[in-house]
Amino acid sequence: MGDRANLNPNAVARRRANVAIRLATRAIAALLVVSAPVLRLQAGDWPQFLGPSRDGVSPEKIAESWPAGGPEELWRFEVGEGFSGPVVAGDRLVIVHRIDDEEVVDCLDASSGKRLWNVERPTDYRDDYGSGDGPRATPAIAGGSIYTFGADGVLRCLELSDGDVVWTVDTAKKFRVRKGFFGAACSPLVEGSRVLMHVGGEEESGIVAFDRDDGGVVWKATDHDASYSSPVVATIRGARHGFFFTRRGLVDVDPVTGKVRWEFRWRARINASVNAATPLVLGDRVFISTSYNVGAALLEVGDSAPEVIWKSDEALTNHYATSIHHDGFLFGFHGRQEAGPELRCIEAATGTVRWRSPRGSAGCLIRAGDRLIVLHESGELTLVDAKPDKFTTRARAKPLSPTVRAYPALAGGRLYMRDERRLLCLRVGESPSE
Repeated sequence: MGDRANLNPNAVARRRANVAIRLATRAIAALLVVSAPVLRLQAGDWPQFLGPSRDGVSPEKIAESWPAGGPEELWRFEVGEGFSGPVVAGDRLVIVHRIDDEEVVDCLDASSGKRLWNVERPTDYRDDYGSGDGPRATPAIAGGSIYTFGADGVLRCLELSDGDVVWTVDTAKKFRVRKGFFGAACSPLVEGSRVLMHVGGEEESGIVAFDRDDGGVVWKATDHDASYSSPVVATIRGARHGFFFTRRGLVDVDPVTGKVRWEFRWRARINASVNAATPLVLGDRVFISTSYNVGAALLEVGDSAPEVIWKSDEALTNHYATSIHHDGFLFGFHGRQEAGPELRCIEAATGTVRWRSPRGSAGCLIRAGDRLIVLHESGELTLVDAKPDKFTTRARAKPLSPTVRAYPALAGGRLYMRDERRLLCLRVGESPSE
């Protein structure tokens, strides 16, 4: 299996026992012709970066508008610094933040905000550009475990039930990773029995797959430096594809074997630049976007090399926030964060711009139905129509303080979002099950 992680033997043994129980339960369920999968995530959970489908889209039904004072606040919880977003599975919410020289993982009751447990670990990470020393990566919840990735490159697996640490890998040390501009930022992706990560290490460890049960290295691929993007997987024409938008460009990897199908160079000429938005899979095509006079491209996925459908630096240049797709249109921020970008709608198939918002604060967005929930760096929250005819804002509120860069989570009719001092829970609708 390759190199092993720093293991907690008791936690690993308990985890393997739980895996055996799950497998046996699945086998019994199959014999009894039970159609529902065992231990599945509930409808409306937000268990990872960009939500259940890792595309910023929620199945939730939300209110058409908000009260004059904004959505009702249900609870708040004090947090430290960081840009790591909350994740929700069932009745549990997990948030990772930094207080003094400790990285803190807090598990809360999602409905009340009551702390159930927390785990701390020391960290000496310091940002060279004054952009904060807290974690950037959003954790992932899968199969009763939590996977976190610190700004210092420490990857961990914890038990969701009690926070017991199962295994730890210091990727920066193990793979001799250069620090980069703003620390490590890849949000873990759990795919089958593997955890897929941008690492950016030496000796063909740009991309690494770890065994989700014990942290062992399953495969390594590419010599690419890590970007600030996170990977995504999709099935295209019957084959599973892992898409990694590295510092050099887009890489298509078989997530089981680590075999690189192709690489597509897409990066700025200047060194002081980053690729940050996550690739967006649209059927058998992939949309990528960055800033720094590079722009966006729509690629048709092939076995050996992708076909460029269109590319443009004038359509939708995502500095860091991933765009959202709906009914053949893409919605996202165009332009550099520091320059005050526009929110735009473009035709996905052609890159044609359909509308532009006034320039303002950068931010991130998610979609529920035909509404976009836009969370701005300024702390402003807006509800915008995800429609191509015109830019229409349905509601506004300002529940947070600058600077906000963590993605919100939408689960159970509640919107969870954070700045660098507090995590808020707002009521914005009802879950599909209600």
